[in-house]
Amino acid sequence: MDIVLDRKELIKYPFLKESQQLARRHVESLEDFLASSPGAAALERAKERVIAALTFKKEFGEETTQNLKPEFEIASYALARMLVSCINDRSLIDRLARYEAERASFFLATEDPEIRRFVAWSIGISTGTATLPVTDYVELVPHLRDKRWRLVNRDVRQGGVNLGPGEIDELIRERIRVILVDQLPLRIPTGICERFEPVTKEISALQQQQVLEQFGEVREEAFPPCISALIQAITAGTNLTHMGRFAITSFLHTIGMNIAQIADVFARAPDFDPDMTMYQVEHISGRGGTEYTPPSCATMRTFGLCANRDKDCERVNHPLSYYRLRKNIKKKRG
Repeated sequence: MDIVLDRKELIKYPFLKESQQLARRHVESLEDFLASSPGAAALERAKERVIAALTFKKEFGEETTQNLKPEFEIASYALARMLVSCINDRSLIDRLARYEAERASFFLATEDPEIRRFVAWSIGISTGTATLPVTDYVELVPHLRDKRWRLVNRDVRQGGVNLGPGEIDELIRERIRVILVDQLPLRIPTGICERFEPVTKEISALQQQQVLEQFGEVREEAFPPCISALIQAITAGTNLTHMGRFAITSFLHTIGMNIAQIADVFARAPDFDPDMTMYQVEHISGRGGTEYTPPSCATMRTFGLCANRDKDCERVNHPLSYYRLRKNIKKKRG
């Protein structure tokens, strides 16, 4: 499409190749740029982007009033991607991708129709019709959890999926998110990551603080009976089903245990396979680009994983709620 975006428009969509070309023209050497005043300001802005993603901030637009020139605002997007790549935590990568997708969607909602079409076209989506080819649709929706996105629930005619009002906007946002997730983590030289260390340590500390505020220190004695039963099964050498492995891994990941700590739980098994375990734990913990939520009590019952129910189980409908409840009870009792 023959459309030229100006510099102020490009900062809204830093993932576009035109935006990145603008930044590259002004940042020839990363080392020199980071040592400059604009580079320091761009790194600070990059940190703000990651923290905004980490704290689920959804207020966009104020960055356009800051003193950073457009090319350096775009550079801050690139630096933010480098920061999360150095930290290399899939949940943080997923949050940054979601943040940038939400941010772009915010601007697109009130954008000039020609620019909106251009951005959508740049990521492989045509906004000219109210339908999408089935193949394109299936590629876009696998991580959208609402049942309305399932192909069996859609109106499909002549190889196209009909879309309702506003649904194309949701698919554009999802497409941006998937593109950004698939690109990360970047391969960053060790020296650059070491240079970023003061910033990445600050981000990691905030991330850990969030987990502690939500769930506190990990306390195995507060685990719900179903999770404790799965751990006991592992220790006894039982080969868990896929849903069993998914349930325990997603639960432990959500309450703040890292991949190594989760793998240590599986190491209790007599037939522990380090490589296979690490692969499975990394995948369930989000290597595929999705931060999974542990299954609810209803789902655990459906898959035969609800075990040793106690009186506190009657008060909750999710293993995470049980965990919070038991921790609060123990805290009150000292």
